[in-house]
Amino acid sequence: RAGTVPPGTTEEQLHYAKKLYDSAFHPDSGERMNLIGRMSFQVPGGMAITGFMLQFYRTVPAVVFWQWVNQSFNALVNYTNRNAASPISTKQIGVAYFTATSAALATAVGLNLYTKKAPPLLARWVPFVAVAAANCVNIPMMRQQEIMSGITVTDENQNELGKSRTAAIQGITQVVVSRVTMAAPGMIILPIMMERLEKYPFMQRIKFLHAPMQVTLVGCFLIFMVPAACSLFPQRCSMTVSKLEPELGNSISTKHGDKVNSVYFNKGL
Repeated sequence: RAGTVPPGTTEEQLHYAKKLYDSAFHPDSGERMNLIGRMSFQVPGGMAITGFMLQFYRTVPAVVFWQWVNQSFNALVNYTNRNAASPISTKQIGVAYFTATSAALATAVGLNLYTKKAPPLLARWVPFVAVAAANCVNIPMMRQQEIMSGITVTDENQNELGKSRTAAIQGITQVVVSRVTMAAPGMIILPIMMERLEKYPFMQRIKFLHAPMQVTLVGCFLIFMVPAACSLFPQRCSMTVSKLEPELGNSISTKHGDKVNSVYFNKGL
């Protein structure tokens, strides 16, 4: 941050220091992010919550509790990794949290009751459907201020050009796709594995180990899927001027002509 490198620092140490800094400090505000909300906490936090959601899916109270825990965790992650240049009020945070949690619970409980007479595997997939549906609500709601007011777009040299709602919508859509992709393999493939494994006698004898086993296996999926899903779209996105709102696009073209063909913005994670 001081713009200097201590004498004797190797290039490898410099890159490692930058990795630590980027994982802990917000790219917009430069403030240190809370530990649980950081993307680097997705593996330990996500594996525990997802593993228990996949294990305790049979009863309504268990579904309600673990979906509530998951949405509370997601709300914190979404708030922490938002575009910090667009402030959100406490009231908006509360509405976003309540709406997303309600959507997840309604989806999970409704499907849980609907699949009572369905094949067992379908019931195991209910948590993923609920998580996917909630992500489509939680992220846009938690970042609604960006959609309403727009996010700051810059040129390639970080010179501010204005605020764009179109850029905000594109960025948030990409985040939703990334989050669903992140959860999909573990929550779709693992239920198939457990459905088959639980038919074996040795698995029937160690039922107390099913939950820890699912937590561990979810962690194995997330170790690969968190970086893979985050890398689907760059955090610093770009968009051609022609795709911006007409008024903003015309303003940029009038001021800068052909010198600025694309704008850049932080989509968040």
